[in-house]
Amino acid sequence: MTQPAPDTTRHPRTRGRPRSVAPQQALDAAVRLFWTHGYDGASLARLSRQMRLPRASLYQSYGDKEGLFLAAIQRYAETRQTPVAQALGPQGSLASDLRAFLEAAIRLATADPATPGCLIACVLADAAGNNPRLRRELATRFAALESRLQDRLIAGRAELPATADPALLALLLAATTRGLMLRARAGAEPDSLRDAARVMVDLLCLAAPPPAAPPPAAN
Repeated sequence: MTQPAPDTTRHPRTRGRPRSVAPQQALDAAVRLFWTHGYDGASLARLSRQMRLPRASLYQSYGDKEGLFLAAIQRYAETRQTPVAQALGPQGSLASDLRAFLEAAIRLATADPATPGCLIACVLADAAGNNPRLRRELATRFAALESRLQDRLIAGRAELPATADPALLALLLAATTRGLMLRARAGAEPDSLRDAARVMVDLLCLAAPPPAAPPPAAN
């Protein structure tokens, strides 16, 4: 039986293209890369590979590396920072909500050894330098956290001394939170960060007036 002749037709080869990736999934990959390696350490080649997008697509979607970084910051704020801020409640007493907030921040900063610290307090702050665009972004992000803390302190003003300034206390709390993130980035143990957070809340609430005594029971 005669065998059919082999097909020697040369078919044009299609250029290899990465599988389509959902924009949010690609941004999540960028968040992790920036968070792990910092702004300078996350090269465009690395970003393209981890996001599974060609460089041309990165430029088309984000303009440049700064644009991609800012998009990653926004994605991080929505998915990682917002849940931490939500721990402020109000759900309980001021002290308990502040402890919950700081605990959530510490968990975020220490949960994954590959991504210690905070993308904003550590990576964006380090990258800002003399870059006006990144410095504006940093100032905006810092102000947003301070505003959220101030709102919670105002809501719990009855638990603070009469002379307390919620705006200044919010600035102090935000600075403490960022300091904890930096210590986490440097490899501090979570328990030591929790001890520091507990002391901070105890100091803040130390001068608060005691809770009002319940009215005497009617005879």
